[in-house]
Amino acid sequence: MISRRATLLGLFASGAAWPAAAQSFPARPIRMIAPFTPGSPVDVAARLLAHHMSMQLPQNVVVENRPGAGTTIGMKAVAQAEPDGYTLLFQSSSLVVAPAMYQNLDFDPLKSFAPVANVVWGSWVTVVPPSLPVRSPQELIAYAKAHPGTLNFGYGQGTAPQLVGEWFNLSNGLKIAGVPYKGGMQAIADMLGGTIQLNIGTTSTLLPLIREGKVRAIAQWGTTREADLPDVPTMIESGFPGLSLGFWAGLWAPAGTPEAIIGRLNGAANAALRSAAMIDSMRRLGIEGRPGSPAEFAAFIADEAPKWAKIVRESGVQIN
Repeated sequence: MISRRATLLGLFASGAAWPAAAQSFPARPIRMIAPFTPGSPVDVAARLLAHHMSMQLPQNVVVENRPGAGTTIGMKAVAQAEPDGYTLLFQSSSLVVAPAMYQNLDFDPLKSFAPVANVVWGSWVTVVPPSLPVRSPQELIAYAKAHPGTLNFGYGQGTAPQLVGEWFNLSNGLKIAGVPYKGGMQAIADMLGGTIQLNIGTTSTLLPLIREGKVRAIAQWGTTREADLPDVPTMIESGFPGLSLGFWAGLWAPAGTPEAIIGRLNGAANAALRSAAMIDSMRRLGIEGRPGSPAEFAAFIADEAPKWAKIVRESGVQIN
């Protein structure tokens, strides 16, 4: 009886410790891992969130870049971290892409993380060099078929642009060579240098280059045309009915992180997203905030995962 009582008291004390820890959380700086190269859209959004979350919490939130292996290196680092709220993951749709694309992952991205907050939403845009005589997806298809093996498609390996680009390539019977990069910004640099003739990226990243005439936008991936690019048709308008995909990124913690700490982080993220300064910064970057609860973010992920799994199957992209 004494032993049983001691065990119960121990369990009670253990359970009560987490709410107490959450009340004092955070007691030291928080590390936010972004598994992308510096300057990439996800990295920029992560740093913006970290800055404004630091103003909401009594501790700094510091972004650490861990690119490589299609973002799985950074994800694994967070999956193996202590579930105490001090190591977080800022990730895009690559989180739901990885389980379908990588055959030999030694962790499950859909089970290894607890959703904290859906942070930003944006759109994808397809661009080509101004020297390429195409102004629409249909013209690109016709040109690629007339000039097989002459076009290169650059992308960050293991990312959504790789999948949609390869799907576009395969579904239209094209022979556009895929060129993987450690990060999408490197692909853009090579497009400006003439090595790459096709890239899919976020509007927030490519809009300045489009406006300067350094690249030409031929399609958007949203459901409607964008105010910043009113003359650029959507993929739906271009003959691909039902095809609309967006850029999004959010915040996760390792699975097993106490709900009270998840709630504290979610509250800080939402407060940051609702601040006038962050709203203005996001608007200038061409993205918008998506404040909401962890449960709402979990439901969003559950809806997105099968969409991307289908695109992986149809694209034929598999990485060992």
